[in-house]
Parts: sequence; structure tokens; C-alpha cells
Amino acid sequence: MKFLPAQMAFFLGDRRMQQNLRGLFRYLAFLAVVIVIYTVGFHWIMWTIEGERHSWLTGFYWTLTVMSTLGFGDITFHSDIGRLFSVVVLVSGIMLLLIVLPFAFISLFYAPWLEARLRTRAPRELPEGTSGHVLVCGYDAVAAALGRKLDLRGVPWFVVESDPGRLMELYSDDIPVMSGSLMSAATVRAARAEQARLILANRDDRIDTNIAITVREVSTEVPIVAIAEGPDAVHILELSGCNHVLDLKRQLGEHLAARVAAGSTRVHVVGSFRDRRIAEFTVHGTPLAGRTIRSTRLREVTGLNIVGIWRRGRLEPAQADTVLTDYCIPVVVGTEDQLTDLESLLLIHQANFNPVVVIGGGRVGRAAARSLKAREIPVYVVERDDSLEPRLLELCDRVVIGDAADKTILAEAGIESAPSVVITTNEDATNIYLAVYCRRTNPDVRIVSRITEDRSVEAVSRAGADFALSYATLGTQTIFALLDGRGLVVVGESADLYKIPVPPSLSGGTLVASEIGSRTGLNVLAIERAGETLTNPDPATEFKEGDVLIAIGTIEQRKRFAEEFEE
Repeated sequence: MKFLPAQMAFFLGDRRMQQNLRGLFRYLAFLAVVIVIYTVGFHWIMWTIEGERHSWLTGFYWTLTVMSTLGFGDITFHSDIGRLFSVVVLVSGIMLLLIVLPFAFISLFYAPWLEARLRTRAPRELPEGTSGHVLVCGYDAVAAALGRKLDLRGVPWFVVESDPGRLMELYSDDIPVMSGSLMSAATVRAARAEQARLILANRDDRIDTNIAITVREVSTEVPIVAIAEGPDAVHILELSGCNHVLDLKRQLGEHLAARVAAGSTRVHVVGSFRDRRIAEFTVHGTPLAGRTIRSTRLREVTGLNIVGIWRRGRLEPAQADTVLTDYCIPVVVGTEDQLTDLESLLLIHQANFNPVVVIGGGRVGRAAARSLKAREIPVYVVERDDSLEPRLLELCDRVVIGDAADKTILAEAGIESAPSVVITTNEDATNIYLAVYCRRTNPDVRIVSRITEDRSVEAVSRAGADFALSYATLGTQTIFALLDGRGLVVVGESADLYKIPVPPSLSGGTLVASEIGSRTGLNVLAIERAGETLTNPDPATEFKEGDVLIAIGTIEQRKRFAEEFEE
């Protein structure tokens, strides 16, 4: 009840609400006139035709029972004129009382009333002093994934939403939401945009352009990150004031292509931090297959550290006794020279120079094909839409037109001898099906797949995919790299790079004594201390107050760290 005065003030003070109420009252007045006319008609027919007399209350009672279709039958006409009049009253009652009245009540009163209730509960202005927060212009898959990581880091964030229905849905789901539109300068000020850490413009390109221009009227300093729907919008969004414009579909295709194993290349750099490179390599067909990490003596020979191992879509901690099987993918950290030494060590007895198969010729597939051709890797593309063939021929060596679910089409594309296949359709069920088929057709092929929903990661990995990456994960990791002021590191769908202030429980202890790796699964890559970065820290390194850990792992491992050391 404490919100009732505010709700009433908003409801009665809004001009649109006042117009709605006037319209509702006009309809109710019209309905009352119709009821009066029918009541008079009842009395006239009963008196002049039927020869009966009834009270005015009885006439009003008969009119409402007939119009509402209750029809008790205690008062009826016996003449044809009376029955015809009853039909007119009945049909008009169905229209006016059962159809038009509920619609008018809901649209002109009930829905605006719910909106008034929601708008008084969802803030229209952030508290004074709010700073360091992230403003999100639309709640989508990227925003949902970003919000989970911001919550984990303790960074406040808010979705700015103007649509009442969407506002109600987000508020009910406990999403931090603010009522308004960032296309309004007043809302930009109310959202404390000048003190925001970042603004994410993730609506369509035209709205994002409008948002950027409006925000720049209020603040020239706040960073704006926009997600472009198409390559043509990138330059326009930059001109409108966006600091960073992400063409995520192009980036997704390029990152999928970077995971391809083809020819004699085995080491793939997936990111960097300071002077260190983070890379993956395939074990299959190398002298390391079947050996434990300790017996490979990789650190002694090259100086590289194995910090994790991908097994069918899961990043597992790397232990000394862990066996490197044919289809696991170790993640290593080291310098450029150390990676070069690793490439030389991974002797390939039977290098596969056959074309890589890309399934899907959409924007993601075209970006993957373009990236592979830039590396001089032969590419065949499978696409159902024959109208895309001329466009695709500019990016690949051959286009196979047909449905990839047809085994004859994939056979024509060379799946049986391909070193890798990149699956880029936007339907997870299709990608899972294709991963199963490709794995059974060619057990040695490296399968790289796009996914849409987070829940599909395990399914596509069980189906046989070696690597999976989604649009939302790539967007989130890119935005976090911008927030941290570091280079993008895309380890995989479930893994990321984390900056963690050393908690008091670890201060004064050593890295080896903390047992961070064994207790949480996180692997510490570096320690930031007094403006310097200690990469590949010695296990005997002592933690000091103010240190920041740079660690790699999954979000579950990061939560485990919080439970073990930060509570």
C-alpha cells in the first residue's frame, strides 16, 4: 500500500493516462445510454404489444440479463417483434459487454495501471552518487552473460528499458532495471551516465546510433561499446560517438577459424597477456599422445606451462599425472619463442593438407572462410542457398550447394578426409546433429562449432565437437577485455581470464601453500604488484597486500575461489 499514492499520482498525472480515462468514460457513458434505450424499448413492447406492465427496475434487470447472455428466462416476450428485439439486445450485448468492454478496460485502464505500478517500483533515476556502473540498453543473451560476470566481480549494472511489458518482465525476474530510454537526454542524466564505467548499446543499429548521439550530448568521456548488426553500420556507429564497435558475427567466424587444425600447424594462439601468449595445441598425431604431463618434460624443454586441458568442451585442471590423450587439447602459456619451440617439438608424421569444410555460408561462415583463406588453407563451403554461391566463391576454393544433413552432400565436400570442419549454422540442434555425423564419418577430424544457447555446450561436446563458442560468450569476453584494458583472450565457451584482488586470507602466504589450483581449478598466470606484472610466478612467490591475481579458468572455478578464500 505504501506505493499507492505514488502510483495514483503517476497514473492521474500522465497526459496519456488522462486521455485513456476520458476514452474509457466516454465508452461507459455510451453503454449506459444503450442500456437506457433498451430498457425503454422493453417497456414499450411489453405495454403496447404484449399487454403487460412491469416496473422500471424489472426492465433494467431484463436488459442486463439478456445483454450479458445470462438469460434466466423468467421474463420473456411471446410476440415476434418482442423476440426480434431480444435478438438485437442479445447480439449487441455480446459485442458491447463481452468483447469491447473487456478490451477497453484492459487497454485503457488495467494495462496503464500495471505500468504505473511498475514504473513506481522500477527506478526512473539511479541514486545520487552511483558510479562505476555499467548501463545496458537492451537485455539479450550478451547482456545476460555479461550481467552474471559483473555480479561475480561486484560491479553494479542496470538495464535501461522503456517498454512497459519488457520492464515488467525484467523487474519480475529480479534483473536490475531502470525505467526510461537512453535516447532521452533526461534519462541519460538520470542514469548517471557521466559516472558510468561503460555503456553497452546493444539494440539495433539505428537505435544504437541515436543512443550514442544522445549520450555524447551529456558526456564526452563515458566509454560506449556498440554491437553492430552488419559491417556497414560499424563506421556509422563510430562516427556517432561509439568508442568501440563490435562486429561479433565476423569475430565469431574468425575465432572459430583460429581453432582449425590443418596442414602441419598445431599451435593456435588464442590471446595474450603482457609478454605472454596463451595458446592451444592438438595432441593427436604428435609424440606427446599417451604420455603424462610430467613425462613430457614440456616445461623443462620449452619453458611453457600447461594451465588446463580441454576434454570435449570442458576445461580441466592440468595435473602432473594427467595423461594427454589423442583428443584432448592442452592450453599453454609462454612467450612467442617458447611457442615456436613447441611447434618444432610437435612432429607431424602425417600432416593433412586437405581442404577444411565450413558448413554454413552466412556471415559467420563467410568470416571463417575468409580467415582460413588468409592463412592459405584450402576451404570448401557447404550452403543450402544457391544464391550465395557467387559470393562464396570469392572466399573459398569450392562451394557445395545442398543440405549438410544429407550425407551425400558432406561426402562431396570431402568430410571423410578433411582435417577440420567448422559448423556455423545458427540452430544448435542442427549443429549437434552435424557434430555427431562428422565425428562418426571421420573420427580424426577436428570439429569446431558455433552454438547459440549456453545449455548446448555440453550437448555439442558430447556429440563430438572439440571446440564450441557462442555469440554471447564472445561478446561478454570482448567487453570484459575492454573493461580491464587488456587484450582479448578467448579460451573457450566456459573459460575466461580473471583479475582477482588477493583476499586477506591469502595475504602473507605463498602461491604453492595456497593450493589455489588443486582447491579451485583456477590457474594463476601472473601477479600484478605495485604497477608491475610478475608473469609465470614462482610457486614460492609470497602474496602481499594489494596484489592482484591474473588467473584462467571457468566461472564455476571462479565461484569456488570466492567460496574458499573470499568468504
